[in-house]
Amino acid sequence: MYTDLKGKVAVITGGSKGIGNAIARRLSEEKMKVVINYHSDKEGAEETVEELKKVGGEAVAVEADVSSEEGIKALLDAAISNFGDLDLWVNNAGMENKVSTHELTLEDWDKVINVNLTGVFLGSKAALNHFLENDKKGNIINLSSVHERIPWPTFAHYSASKGGVKLFNETIALEYAHKGIRVNSIAPGAINTPINAEKFENEEEKEKTLTMIPMNYIGKPEEVAAAAAWLASNESSYVTGTTLFVDGGMTLYPSFEKGEG
Repeated sequence: MYTDLKGKVAVITGGSKGIGNAIARRLSEEKMKVVINYHSDKEGAEETVEELKKVGGEAVAVEADVSSEEGIKALLDAAISNFGDLDLWVNNAGMENKVSTHELTLEDWDKVINVNLTGVFLGSKAALNHFLENDKKGNIINLSSVHERIPWPTFAHYSASKGGVKLFNETIALEYAHKGIRVNSIAPGAINTPINAEKFENEEEKEKTLTMIPMNYIGKPEEVAAAAAWLASNESSYVTGTTLFVDGGMTLYPSFEKGEG
């Protein structure tokens, strides 16, 4: 669909499953060369690489901890050594766990912040340096969440990380716009990913979630990937510093849907 993406190189963190995997597959369909990062799901990442190669895609799987400078360097090095360049960096890796704030340990706080926010900083920094050193009008896409806007009790560390991503995204977009570097976020709502599979298999839990979604269905990872492909392409050439909500209307205050209140 987006012919300008053909032959370009992308790094996708957390690309072995869920939304990251869908983005890797979609960008490969657009004829991009992709580095699929994983932390523990080696099998998923390698299976995806093999599937993409079978249909003519170019991809490699790289194990790395995105919350460390060494891990991020390994991903950038893989893009350069395998494909010769970097055009797009997708900060997708993320984690969450449910815990009341008064019981939240510093260790759990740090784990989530380190991956969800520090990982975004480190990945963006590596991409920015490559773009600047090579006078390249590169592209960064950050995966945020509806919870950069909607408070989420018992997920304070997750919400804080995504709120941080929002302003980090906007700040670096403003800082590097004059260089032609574009930076945007995608904020998914309820998406049918492996992390949510058990919840949505429970009909009661699923129905409860659907009441929060005006479009009345759970989103698919491919719908988020479609947004990523658009943001990666020249079709969005005048878009930077924005958050694109892919949420079926979840951020539209659905409790007010009938004009009551």
